[in-house]
Amino acid sequence: MGPVPELDDRAAACAERLRAADSVVLASHIDADGLTSAAIASTALSRADIPHEVVFKKQLDETEIASIAAMDCETVLFTDFGSGQLDVISRHVSAGDFEAVIADHHQPSAPGDCTDAVTDTDGYADFECHCNPLLVGIDGASELSGAGASYVLARALDAGNTDLAGLAVVGAVGDMQATSGQLTGANTAIVEEGIEAGVLEEGKDLTLYGTQTRPLPKLLEYSSDVHIPGISGDESGAIAFLNDLGLELRVDGEWRTWVDLSADEKRTVASELVQRALRRGVPAGKVERLVGTTYTLPTEPEGTELRDASEFSTLLNATARYERADVGVAVCLGERGEALQRARRLLANHRRNLSEGIEWVTEQGVTDREHLQYFDAGDRIRETIVGIVAGMALGSDGISREKPILAFAEKSETDLKVSARGTGPMVGRGLDLSVVVGEAARSVGGDGGGHDIAAGATVPAEKKEAFLDAADEIVARQLS
Repeated sequence: MGPVPELDDRAAACAERLRAADSVVLASHIDADGLTSAAIASTALSRADIPHEVVFKKQLDETEIASIAAMDCETVLFTDFGSGQLDVISRHVSAGDFEAVIADHHQPSAPGDCTDAVTDTDGYADFECHCNPLLVGIDGASELSGAGASYVLARALDAGNTDLAGLAVVGAVGDMQATSGQLTGANTAIVEEGIEAGVLEEGKDLTLYGTQTRPLPKLLEYSSDVHIPGISGDESGAIAFLNDLGLELRVDGEWRTWVDLSADEKRTVASELVQRALRRGVPAGKVERLVGTTYTLPTEPEGTELRDASEFSTLLNATARYERADVGVAVCLGERGEALQRARRLLANHRRNLSEGIEWVTEQGVTDREHLQYFDAGDRIRETIVGIVAGMALGSDGISREKPILAFAEKSETDLKVSARGTGPMVGRGLDLSVVVGEAARSVGGDGGGHDIAAGATVPAEKKEAFLDAADEIVARQLS
């Protein structure tokens, strides 16, 4: 029995199809979840002696699926996408272009959009070799990521593939599935297998990003999730706070990082941070988020981006979103020479672009509709990172956390990329951005999908206002 028993039969059917293939094209998405999905699947295929080629796509649409079909491949394995394109994929399968296996966690196509090769299951479109948690009642937005679906498939190919659990957790964390403070649902079974395999450690620690690599003052200065007045965004304030605790901040001229501190020093800093936040009026619910569950990869060197699941996932995002998915997947597959150095250079560039993007959005502000808010970055923010910027900007000065945010960026001369982000409380009230952007985009000749809390679409530039009208109306209906 695998880590997610509900998916066992589906994963077994997928594995059987792959074993029967003479060769496979493995197609995957370009974010951290997509890269880890591809690395898990590629490793499992290699271990099963199944010849394969890996390709990455920014998004999956009719044109990209046709380009995959043109590779003249017998079987295509789609990871971290494919479920939302069952209609197009099923047409290619019916035409004999290729056999398809899908390991994904996104919303499947509507049943009415699909050909006879697809049957209905609990309101979702289904497919013969389709490993998707949503089809068995597991939330694909919060309980199992694309990397998790790939891991379930890898375990079906060989029960000994539990050493891939660490990558599955990196994918889940990169897919923002630990925003409640820890991974939940089916993810927890993968965590347990990773711990048992010795590739993962779970613990309680400070949840600020950068505990492995950032100098202590920068760790506190850049703490954006929980804003602590006088420390967050204030370099001199962060240094003064640490100095007041009597900490030795440098050793041999080098700044110490969080992982350099002793257990007693860590307790002192965490305790004082919590007290400072409460004294400065930060709500107790937010203060609790300063300490939470962390996921560490113990086989990676301490003090590196690869040791912490959150930092690892950010490193991966910095590769594929700049057209270097090959670099990210090489790191996932264990390369630690030039590939890792190149990934680090891309990460530095990625952080700079995110910082400039957030600064631009906060300066320009957003435009309010009745039920949503949006900004149009044009060509100022890359379309591959505009969704990350939107999510980070949500709740900043002048940007409400009570409305979903839509971000536009130039995709081509005729099309706009749309990224939509919401919050857990919005989803709890009925928001489903996958439906919002999917329906609104299709109403103007575009297409889209994703998750309830985060989704994306492509729409004709000339139809932007009509798209916004439709999206605003759908959000109003969902939240009424």
